[in-house]
Amino acid sequence: MVELDMDMSDEKLSPEEVAAARARRLEAQHLQLIEGNPLDADDIAMFEMFERERWPHERCRAYILERIRREQQAAAAE
Repeated sequence: MVELDMDMSDEKLSPEEVAAARARRLEAQHLQLIEGNPLDADDIAMFEMFERERWPHERCRAYILERIRREQQAAAAE
């Protein structure tokens, strides 16, 4: 599991901000599908978690970047 700076844990998006972010995600998800690069179930679950937990965008970006860093480290270790 990816650990994040605890200073970001108290920040939450408003319900309106979550709704706007969800609308943007669904549109982007559709465009990715059209381009032949659909999101996989893990990616969709991650974005749904962001929405459910009402994470601010900065925390989402930090989570994604840390996830990428860990995946790259694991791949390099193989």
